[in-house]
Amino acid sequence: MKKKSKKSATVRSAKRPTKPLPERRQMRGLREVLDDLITHVRDTSRRVEEMAPSELEYAQERMQWLVDEVWRLVLEGGDETL
Repeated sequence: MKKKSKKSATVRSAKRPTKPLPERRQMRGLREVLDDLITHVRDTSRRVEEMAPSELEYAQERMQWLVDEVWRLVLEGGDETL
């Protein structure tokens, strides 16, 4: 079995043209809603044992609304600002 040298892998990667990285701050509206969803899920999961039924129902409705908002923004391109 022939071993590949580390030098050949380095040479191959050095020959690849480098592309500029895309701007990470695209789809700001989508990122904000996703952050809200993640925060809400974390908070709800931490408190679920001590939540009243009405709080749990509200948490579930809010989670569904946030998921629907994420889906809408993904389909529309997500660059709408909230």
